[in-house]
Amino acid sequence: APAAPAAPAPAAATAPAASNDMAGMDMAPADKMAKGVGVVTAIDKTSGTITLDHEAIPDAGWPAMTMGFKIAPALLDGMSVGDKVAFDLKLRDGAGEVTSIHRQ
Repeated sequence: APAAPAAPAPAAATAPAASNDMAGMDMAPADKMAKGVGVVTAIDKTSGTITLDHEAIPDAGWPAMTMGFKIAPALLDGMSVGDKVAFDLKLRDGAGEVTSIHRQ
């Protein structure tokens, strides 16, 4: 009986690694959401990326910087370089994917 209570602790400790192995399965609990604002500096509809010069994003632990994000090409409709935008990010494995974006 003493061994049984000890078993859940190692399982819990390895749970994050297990969820990373299943990253392709789109498991919502593994994703963290964040919101940001910034300026569009580049758009690539073909590859589905947008580059944003964004302010600090505390939810992601990121300082202000310019970086590229994955984005569904349909979300790029009406976006132009130089637009000031507010956006929602889905964070996974240190990268972000824009899930919602709109001009301010």
